Amino acid sequence: MLSKILSKFSCAACKFCCSFRRQSLWETPLFPPEVVEKLSKPNEYGVVGEFRDGQIVLGGYKTDDPEEEVPCTFLDPHKGCILKPEDKPFDCSIWPLRIMNKKGRLVIALTPTCPSIGALPSKALVDLVQDGLAQKIFEYAKLHPEIIKEYREGFPIIL
Repeated sequence: MLSKILSKFSCAACKFCCSFRRQSLWETPLFPPEVVEKLSKPNEYGVVGEFRDGQIVLGGYKTDDPEEEVPCTFLDPHKGCILKPEDKPFDCSIWPLRIMNKKGRLVIALTPTCPSIGALPSKALVDLVQDGLAQKIFEYAKLHPEIIKEYREGFPIIL
């Protein structure tokens, strides 16, 4: 959805959004129930995920270091995400954007840690959101309210 401003090459080379520190586990993507059902048992990807409330559970932390990162279960270090578009979480499709609830109002915010986008929204990103992407995000959130995260300070609001 963001291919107009983010190249697949830069995302595949970076993979920052596909690994999580303990303090960023709230950001792990949410999967719809039908995809959780599919991915939590043997499937075409050869990887069985563990889920809690639609969120992927990450294991594999080897130390107590809060900075240690663990990749998403469905991240291949050489190929990137192994999930087909129909199984990929909406969160992943719009990252580094987030649909968030700020005091009862839905907002679209930028995750300020994306190395490719940066901490502040560019005019190109704002234009992309305002020219139709926001409508898709709000419509999806209406059908799947479980993907809405609570607003956190430091996330620039785009719309």
